[in-house]
Amino acid sequence: MSHRCRLPGWESKKMSAEQAASLIKDGMIIGTSGFTRAGEAKEVPLALAERAKKEPLKITLLTGASLGNDVDASLTNAGVLERRMPFQVDRTLRKAINKGEVLFSDIHLSEVVEQARHGHLGHMDIAIIEATAITEDGGIVPTASVGNSASFARLADKVIIEVNDIWPEALEGLHDIYIPEMRPERTPIAVTAADTRIGTPYIQVPPEKIAAIVLTHRPDSPSANVPADADTQHIADHLIAFFKSEVTSGRLSNQLLPFQAGIGSMANAVLEGLGAAGFEGLTMYSEVLQDSAIKLLENGTFRFASATSITLGEEVGKRFWPNVEQYKDRILLRPQEISNLPEIIRRIGIIGINTALEFDIYGNVNSTHVCGTNMMNGIGGSGDFARNAHLSIFISKSLAKNGDISSIVPFVSHVDHCEHDVDILVTEHGLADLRGRAPRERALIIIENCADPLYRPALLDYFERACERGGHTPHLLEEALSWHQAVVESGSMRHLTESSSPA
Repeated sequence: MSHRCRLPGWESKKMSAEQAASLIKDGMIIGTSGFTRAGEAKEVPLALAERAKKEPLKITLLTGASLGNDVDASLTNAGVLERRMPFQVDRTLRKAINKGEVLFSDIHLSEVVEQARHGHLGHMDIAIIEATAITEDGGIVPTASVGNSASFARLADKVIIEVNDIWPEALEGLHDIYIPEMRPERTPIAVTAADTRIGTPYIQVPPEKIAAIVLTHRPDSPSANVPADADTQHIADHLIAFFKSEVTSGRLSNQLLPFQAGIGSMANAVLEGLGAAGFEGLTMYSEVLQDSAIKLLENGTFRFASATSITLGEEVGKRFWPNVEQYKDRILLRPQEISNLPEIIRRIGIIGINTALEFDIYGNVNSTHVCGTNMMNGIGGSGDFARNAHLSIFISKSLAKNGDISSIVPFVSHVDHCEHDVDILVTEHGLADLRGRAPRERALIIIENCADPLYRPALLDYFERACERGGHTPHLLEEALSWHQAVVESGSMRHLTESSSPA
């Protein structure tokens, strides 16, 4: 531990996870490290869950994004969570959110610490941060994610550090920690390319704020991304053909522009398809580096990749983490308010690729709610990128539930990304370029290029009848959500295809 805990006298702050968890009191606001199941504080939250089984208490929990190691599930089952923000992927927590047992605040990921530092989310009592090491002056060297850790550590009254020796010491130097000034004195953020460094390799914390140091040895949960299937390969093919046409037309160079890709199997598989497209020297400025990013770095498609976390499957993780030293000149991790900052996204011209649950015939996208009511995971960072990207792309398979549900509908049941923020829509059937198109043009392009043939006639019928009523964005209000109502009532939209109009 002398290499990892270099703060003089650190032993006096050493505690067990149970002892550190005892510092957390009922009603506190707690911030933890962790972003997309990477680098989350593990032992102290799990110890808190065990304690709460005997001594009930409630907290508000803020993170970077989703947590691994069943931390969210354990805290939910123990009844610890009163409020949770800003993103989650846990089934147990999701069920509690949709039952109203846990209050969930769905926030753009770039705005969490912005709201916190201005007092909108209440006063943070304790930050729990996972670290690779602690420097001589108390600086925290993060692990596989930065997320909101740097600002949480600054805002909280006390900091608990989990020093996890499962991580290679070579992680030190991978991070670029920069926190913007308070408004209105804030200066421009000087990131002009994916590989720009503007901060320090550690989180600066006054040593007196460190209340506990807990030694741990527990890995991150591996990602569960599945390989590309025929549909995701078709989506990748459509996008690659689009990028090549943009290069041919002179709208993009052969190095394209920095890529952002949302989390999950579909975006991961589509991004990986770039490896066979003949592009080289590309860059990435994103939230998360998944398996696809590491593979593209290895084969030379990517020259550099910037993010706020690294979330890998077991196979790629076994190859990457023991050899992380070989990647340190081509990867860096930033705070999520920098990785997702609209100012930088707009400046460097991001190509943003995110996944939609559904989209409608005019280009509105639903990323979060099933049938407009039940939360899935949250908006995450997709909104940060969609509104500010050079190209805002959303991908989806055209069908769900074995064809019972069309992902293209007359009107989405919940709007996360309005039509004004969406440039390109892609399914396995084709690509709809919506740039410069009026609503009536958008509808025809989306129906013809993206909808599954099973549902195209019903969508076209809806659109034509709506046009007969007129309007800039024609709708039949009494039918606009009837497709979702069909799912609620029968579990399927198939009967809509049996006649020219919904029953």
